Amino acid sequence: MKAVLLAALLAPLTEAHYIFNRLIVNGQSIGGEYAYVRKNSNSYNPSFPSELMNSPDLRCNKGARPGNTPTYTVKAGDKIGFKLFNNEFIEHPGPGFVYISKAPGAVKDYDGSGDWVKVMENGLCNPSSPGNDNSWCSWQKDRLEWTIQQKIPPGEYLVRVEHIGLHEGHVGKAQFYIECYQLKIEGPGGGNPQPKVKIPGVYKASDPGIAFNKWNNPRSYVMPGPKVWDGN
Repeated sequence: MKAVLLAALLAPLTEAHYIFNRLIVNGQSIGGEYAYVRKNSNSYNPSFPSELMNSPDLRCNKGARPGNTPTYTVKAGDKIGFKLFNNEFIEHPGPGFVYISKAPGAVKDYDGSGDWVKVMENGLCNPSSPGNDNSWCSWQKDRLEWTIQQKIPPGEYLVRVEHIGLHEGHVGKAQFYIECYQLKIEGPGGGNPQPKVKIPGVYKASDPGIAFNKWNNPRSYVMPGPKVWDGN
C-alpha cells in the first residue's frame, strides 16, 4: 500500500518531464524510440545548470556518448521533427533550440567538441507575457521542428535538440532537456553556418534567459545562446 501511495504522489512530479527521442522526417515517423538518438542515462529527467554549464554533458545530455547509434540520411529542405517519447507533451514554459555540429568524419565517432551553430529557436508567441505558460510557442506541443536550410554544407552531423524549462529558473534550477540525433545531410551546400560556438561555453547559469523569474510578472525575455544562422 505504501508503494502504491508513493507512486501516486510522485506521478504529478514526473508527468511533465520528457525526452526528444523519436525522429520525424517530412511528417513520417522514422524508426522507434532512440532509433537515431544517442541514449542518455537520466531517462526523461532533466539536468540542471549546476550539473551542465561546464560539462561535456551539455552537448548531448548525461551519458550520451559516441558509440553504435546508427545515422539517418536526410536532405536539405526536409522538415525534421524531434518528437517526445510516449506521446507526451511539452508542459514546461521555456524556449526550444536546435544546434548542429559537423563531424570531421563519421558522426558515430564524434564527441561534439568542435563548433556548433544554432539553426532553430522556438520562443514566445506572446512576447509581452513570458510569465504565462501558454505564451510559449512550444507549450503543449509534442515536438520541436527544424526545416533544414537549403545551403547547409553536406556531411554527417550531430543535431542537438534542447528545451529549457524555466519554471524554477529563478532558484538556479532551469530544467534542460537535451538529445543528440545523428544525421547525414545531403544537398548542394554553399552556405557558411555561423556564428560558431563551443559546448560547453555557449551558456552561463547567470544568463538572463536561464536564471529567469517567470513569477514576477516579466514583460520581456532574452534568448540564451547565439543568433540563429540565417541560412546563407
